[in-house]
Amino acid sequence: MTDKIEMNIIGRIRTDFPSKFGIPRQSGVVAELKGRIVFEPEYRNEDALRGIEGFSHLWLIWQFSENVREGWSPTVRPPILGGNTRVGVFATRSPFRPNSIGLSSVKLEKVELNTSEGPVLTVSGADLMDGTPILDIKPYIPYADSHPEATEGFRSGGWTRMLEVDIPPKLLEKVPVEQREALLGVLQNDPRPSYHHDPERVYGFPFGKMEIKFSVNDKKLKVIDVI
Repeated sequence: MTDKIEMNIIGRIRTDFPSKFGIPRQSGVVAELKGRIVFEPEYRNEDALRGIEGFSHLWLIWQFSENVREGWSPTVRPPILGGNTRVGVFATRSPFRPNSIGLSSVKLEKVELNTSEGPVLTVSGADLMDGTPILDIKPYIPYADSHPEATEGFRSGGWTRMLEVDIPPKLLEKVPVEQREALLGVLQNDPRPSYHHDPERVYGFPFGKMEIKFSVNDKKLKVIDVI
């Protein structure tokens, strides 16, 4: 019989991504993206955050709430390998795992102890969907957590699909100034599924209160509309 444990949701993160499309593939890739961690009522205790302001970065442990499913598979098909090659689930960061838990390293931008929502943490570089349940928060400790000599396995070479982005001035004006750099970073990192290469296809995704429409031809992404 498989042992099971229960975990409490301590809070939820608020981001500009109401859906999964467009979310960076790793935390820290788009440093300009901001998120606010709002704690559940039971955990709105400023004592729980005492000393956290001294750390520049945090680990977020969270749930892939949109990918919870029954059962699991020992192998998955990572998009970075074209979506056709199977590798072991524990050799990936796939959301389709025995336990749907994610791990993200983010920068702590601000600590607010007295808001209408209780204590709130503002972080940057988050790769989470709006409303994602947060299970725990731990400080990032450089001497223990940083490994410059680490190897990357089949991901060696990093992300190679960086794009040149063209946003017509009239469309850029529709984007709030404080969100422009974050949106540019998302688009530069090619938000399409890794196995999509159709230059005729028009893609769209919600970002904040906007809908972004774009197409990609070769290494150039053109924003077609901002609604």
